[in-house]
Amino acid sequence: MSGPNKQYDPVEVAALDPAAIEQAVADALAAIGAASSLEELKAARLAHQGEKSPLALANREIGALPPSAKAEAGKRVGQARGQVGQALKVRQEELEAERDERILVEETVDLTVRVPRRRLGARHPISLVSERVEDIFVAMGWEIAEGPEVESEWLNFDALNLGADHPARQMQDTFFIDPPELGLVLRTHTSPVQVRTMLDNEPPIYVLCPGKVFRTDELDATHTPVFHQFEGLVVDEGITMAHLKGSLDAFVSRLFGDGTVTRLRPSYFPFTEPSAEIDCRCWICGGQDPNCRTCGGTGWIEMGGCGMVNRRVLTASGIDPDRYTGFAFGLGIERSLMLRHGVGDMHDIVEGDVRFSTQFGMEI
Repeated sequence: MSGPNKQYDPVEVAALDPAAIEQAVADALAAIGAASSLEELKAARLAHQGEKSPLALANREIGALPPSAKAEAGKRVGQARGQVGQALKVRQEELEAERDERILVEETVDLTVRVPRRRLGARHPISLVSERVEDIFVAMGWEIAEGPEVESEWLNFDALNLGADHPARQMQDTFFIDPPELGLVLRTHTSPVQVRTMLDNEPPIYVLCPGKVFRTDELDATHTPVFHQFEGLVVDEGITMAHLKGSLDAFVSRLFGDGTVTRLRPSYFPFTEPSAEIDCRCWICGGQDPNCRTCGGTGWIEMGGCGMVNRRVLTASGIDPDRYTGFAFGLGIERSLMLRHGVGDMHDIVEGDVRFSTQFGMEI
């Protein structure tokens, strides 16, 4: 910017020449009118209204004029800049209106078109079976009990009448936590939860103990090193095998359908006496089809083990075996799923393919 000069004629300053200002306005109006998009209009604004535009440079030269010339030059430049600003505003509104109309056409959404939906996940059938079993026993007035998956040897074995030389305590069946002298294992069944419940509560006790358990099995079509169980425990005065049989019949009839019953076959378990294997009447053929693939034509399907709680277990849990008796049973959730729905391979259950889970929906 040049310094003040009282002898300066504003007409002789090139940037303030009326013809130059008119030409700058004409160029600006032409560029604005030619802008066919908001991006082009932005470029025109920078070129003709920016700091380096002709009109901006002319406005700077006003300060170098003598006071007598500033008013006329300022009026001339101000009118020119106002004319350009008004043209920009009008063109901005026109282009925005055109853009909005174009968006309404190009981005129209047909609300009647079916939207393709991709299922991102599904409830695993193990969870669904577990919840179904829990609901059945809760409806019978039982409670749900849970415990830690890393358990002490005493609770996992000793309190359940599994002596130090019992085969189940050997390394080939049990995962021991290092170092072994800590006496910690990954629980091999949910029975320790039953012991914890008896230690913490006075009879009567009616609990279902669902959970994850661990065995050193190889993963194959029918076995897995990590699986799920649910075990039931009842301790009260006057409990007999009849109560056990009635509870099991009520359970299988609700899980597999009315008319389904169980039978008990003599067996042996260290923590129950007497003990029995649980068989369930085949819910597919009802025991009437010698060629049934589900039961192999026998009419019965093996479900798990049960029995009356051993007196030693009651004593270890602080319960008077002369006053109270009880029963316990245990069944595998994976086995129930495979039997009820014809799942032929354990790999399908544990590998996590969402296509396997989606076929079961939200209820089993």
